Amino acid sequence: QVQLVESGGGLVQAGGSLRLTCAASGGTFSSYNMGWFSQAPGKEREFVAALDWSGGRQVYADSVKGRFTISRGNTSETAYLQMNSLKPEDTAVFYCAAGAPFGHTGVGAYRYWGQGTQVTVSS
Repeated sequence: QVQLVESGGGLVQAGGSLRLTCAASGGTFSSYNMGWFSQAPGKEREFVAALDWSGGRQVYADSVKGRFTISRGNTSETAYLQMNSLKPEDTAVFYCAAGAPFGHTGVGAYRYWGQGTQVTVSS
């Protein structure tokens, strides 16, 4: 059973950057494809980015292409979402997830979820 914990969220001005971290424990996180999702107030959880188990393939939502980068850490139990050029519309709770076929954008496909970290972008 993989446990995921996100960190790194906070309040940032538009145009700023944040790096989110997903820390895994309890299983072989390095063998799972993983993804990041976001959920804004009153909206459904939506796909942001996905990374395959090796870290060699990435998929991004159109809204974040060129601004966000998903990666794995040097240790096999961490992953990151580097977010640059943040916009007020990026404000949401961001979730780390694992255990789906690579690049899958559906919430239901992911087996493991973290509790989320709040990202707030002020204008």
